[in-house]
Amino acid sequence: MARWVIALAVAALLAGMAFAMVSTAVRQSPTIDEPVYVAAGVIYLTEHDLQPNAEHPPLGKLIIGAGAVLTGLRLGPASGGDQQATGRRLLYESGNDAQGLLLAARLPVIVLTLLFGLVVFAFARDLTGPGGGLVALALYAFSPDVIAHGSLATLDVPMAGFLLTSAWLLWRAREHPRLCLPLAGAALGAAVATKMSALPAVPVLLGLAVLSVWSARGRRIVDGLAWAAGAGAVAVAVVWASYLVVDPRLRWTAPGDIPDIDGLRGLAAAWLPFPEPFRDGMRIQFGFEDLRWTGFLFGEVYVGSRWYYLPAALLVKTPLGMLALWLIGTIALCAVRWLRPAAPYVLLPAAVLLGAAMTGSRDLGVRYAIAVPMFLAVAAAAVTALRWRWTPAVAGALVLFVAVSSLRTYPFYLPYSNEAFGGPSKTHLRLHDSNADWGQDLGRLADRLRNRYPGEQVWLAYKGSGVPSYYGIRASDPLAVPPGRVRGLLVVSDSWIAKSDPRLTPLITTSEPVDEVGHAITIFRRP
Repeated sequence: MARWVIALAVAALLAGMAFAMVSTAVRQSPTIDEPVYVAAGVIYLTEHDLQPNAEHPPLGKLIIGAGAVLTGLRLGPASGGDQQATGRRLLYESGNDAQGLLLAARLPVIVLTLLFGLVVFAFARDLTGPGGGLVALALYAFSPDVIAHGSLATLDVPMAGFLLTSAWLLWRAREHPRLCLPLAGAALGAAVATKMSALPAVPVLLGLAVLSVWSARGRRIVDGLAWAAGAGAVAVAVVWASYLVVDPRLRWTAPGDIPDIDGLRGLAAAWLPFPEPFRDGMRIQFGFEDLRWTGFLFGEVYVGSRWYYLPAALLVKTPLGMLALWLIGTIALCAVRWLRPAAPYVLLPAAVLLGAAMTGSRDLGVRYAIAVPMFLAVAAAAVTALRWRWTPAVAGALVLFVAVSSLRTYPFYLPYSNEAFGGPSKTHLRLHDSNADWGQDLGRLADRLRNRYPGEQVWLAYKGSGVPSYYGIRASDPLAVPPGRVRGLLVVSDSWIAKSDPRLTPLITTSEPVDEVGHAITIFRRP
């Protein structure tokens, strides 16, 4: 295949992905976590204070905040209150253009997501050639989950992308250890400096570093251990650097509400070679894991977590053609002799990250397993190594099926579900929170109310971080008055419906659904 043809195909796939992400980001109101990350990043860069959002390391928020700061934003009143209030104040109460500021914060994540697409292509090309690289990139570029979360000012895609980059560099280190191992350590450090959920992958990737040197250096395990230790030291240095960039003096006062964590988790938080604010952030995260969260799966509300939640959610939210290519590619990666050495580099990190996420207490979305579609896109490239006559036709048809399924959901990528589960309009019946309604559709709701229901009384139960009045929505709280007074339009976020709030359910059951917005908000009419 001519190089210019490959380059053109890569550019076309990434351009299409960029259009999907940017045009989606322009319209969406802030999701629940975004104002917190934007405000934290801005405070890191302007006030050099590590206190905001201490439960996550700073790197991802520095990237997000850099986009916001470049707009010349107004900081507004002094900070105070919880982190949600700080984010709301920055976006809506400081004289800023909230949507413009939000878009500026989302753009660096979009750029990173596109760069990780190049990593997907390069990783798969190294394994299977340019044809496999294009298959992998197509699956990545059309993945509804990657598009949805890659267009938000959040931490999930950056963390997973840095881990993918580290795994690719470790594979290349089999031939170029002196160059690639330090870079792999830096990418691993960037992942940990973005989100602590990268920590389970650290021993896996350092083990792969040993394997790479063992393969490149005549099977000397001592060399492998030494180089892996060096890569680990680079990773630790990157984490420290992310904190020192915010505050070179590393001033830190532990928040008063940090939980006491004992056992092995407490030892890990005490002894890992990271800055004190990182270790306190680990304690906060462990405290979150000790809480009992409300989950929703296949129409059932429950308290706690279910080990099979993430596999089930991935089954719902992954295009059918992509599921087939993941399966065939994984089998081929393990079965084809010359591809088998690459299987640990592609499959082990994804499996460990998924397994770790499955043990978590928060059944709140496939974003906790966003590494799976990224790594398995590379695995799917192994399909092209099968030398059967019908392989190109089947692979092409499945990629086309993925593309059509993804394009049909535009621009509603966040609530995507595949055709077997009824498509995006049915997702809220099976999943909630960041799988379907994460507060992203206030702007579309405002347009709908203005165009179809002008002048009507509106009662709004909204679950999100946006401020409805900013978008021109004039609504009352249906929970602040007796049920008999709630007449007219009752507008409810689907995530709130999913939780079966006993205050809200009687109002919903005695109302007639008349409209929906973005597959995330339902409009009822109250007699």
